[in-house]
Amino acid sequence: MKQPRGRQEPRRVGNAAMVVTMVVSLCVLTYIKARYCSNPFPKAVAEVEVDEDYDSTRYKLTGPVGEEDFDPSRPTCYNTSKRSERCAAVGDIRVDGNHSRIYISPLSREWRTKPYARRHDAVAMDDVREFTLVPFGGPNDTAVPPLCTRTHSVPGFLFSSGGFAGNLYHDYADVLVPLFASTNHLGGEVQFLLADIKDWWADKFRPLFRQLSRYDVIDVNNDREVHCFPRIIIGSTFHRAMGIDPSRSPGGVTVADFKRLLRRAFRLERAVASRSGAPRRRDRPRLLIISRKSSRRFVNERAMARAAAAARFDVRIAEPDNHTDMPNFARLVNSADVMMGVHGAGLTNMVFLPSRAVLVQVVPFGGLEWLTRVTFKDPARDMDVTYMEYNVSLEESSLRDLYPEDHFYLKHPYDVHKKGWDAIKTVYLDKQNVRLNLTRFTRTLEQARDLLPTP
Repeated sequence: MKQPRGRQEPRRVGNAAMVVTMVVSLCVLTYIKARYCSNPFPKAVAEVEVDEDYDSTRYKLTGPVGEEDFDPSRPTCYNTSKRSERCAAVGDIRVDGNHSRIYISPLSREWRTKPYARRHDAVAMDDVREFTLVPFGGPNDTAVPPLCTRTHSVPGFLFSSGGFAGNLYHDYADVLVPLFASTNHLGGEVQFLLADIKDWWADKFRPLFRQLSRYDVIDVNNDREVHCFPRIIIGSTFHRAMGIDPSRSPGGVTVADFKRLLRRAFRLERAVASRSGAPRRRDRPRLLIISRKSSRRFVNERAMARAAAAARFDVRIAEPDNHTDMPNFARLVNSADVMMGVHGAGLTNMVFLPSRAVLVQVVPFGGLEWLTRVTFKDPARDMDVTYMEYNVSLEESSLRDLYPEDHFYLKHPYDVHKKGWDAIKTVYLDKQNVRLNLTRFTRTLEQARDLLPTP
């Protein structure tokens, strides 16, 4: 028989509803911060990028070069930051990559890991292969490891190009910068094992891999060999977006060291930008405008080029994509003294700019300063690139043509942010193009020129 409701039940229902509301709100905010590495509210702290949980005493890197990865006092797998997990072992190690299993002796227990530095992001990690670390050879171990078919004398380093790799920003932020910070100290004596490989992606960055390893990258997903190593590291350590903390990296390397490696890898000639540009430019610094064909494109791109030329800039317009000839595009960026573009992955090419070049990030209308700060403003400082910001006014935005002037999207962008990333992306990124005010644009270029070093 159905029991009658007691007097306390409405109160319990109300309390439960309050708790559910608070949990849902917390999940939404956590998702936004974790997914995009910042807090959408401009006065708040971007908690995810700070990695406050990093224990510098416990994980301090000391000892002979290369040995710091194998401190026996640490567990086999451990979090090196909120975004990265590393596993490291020494012994009899057999990698059966085709079956996503790594047999290790000695090993105290079974572990599972995904070698991609975005572990806080469930969406990204769904596209990263999981590897199982299997113990064998101990008195209680039952696993029978496969026989070695290829034996290596150098350490193996397993990482993934899954997740969001393929987007140039995530290529560097999630994969390449952490990879450099984690392996440069090995002096090339390391065998890369790349999971979730895309052939075009591996070809694109092969010059960089050749600077870090003397050996060809192994496609671990599809390789039929059983690779045996004396030691292995699984997963790169993440410090901050597009950045390296020298106090946490072997040898104290920095992003400046990473840029020097890129210069060697892609044979870039210009080390320092100049107000007069490269030789034979008739005292004209070069402006590179990063073009886009989809959203966030410059509607008046040709007029911008003419205005820049009239302001005595040598102008180039280029649109990078996933299949761009990377060496040639890197050389084009390296030839620039000023690079300008609307917020997007193409601005990641600032890694090829010469020192003291100027990066002008055009921030779309919609209160997106929190996003543009984390992605490009903060990293530019570490890369010895002078940063400028051009904030698009409503008069310069195509959104004014889509919505009436009193529309909620135009009047209350920070309230739109509270609806979550999908709302932000749909309204202010996917649907917005910009038409820069040419007078203001020219003034910005003059300011950029003044920031360039004199020859």
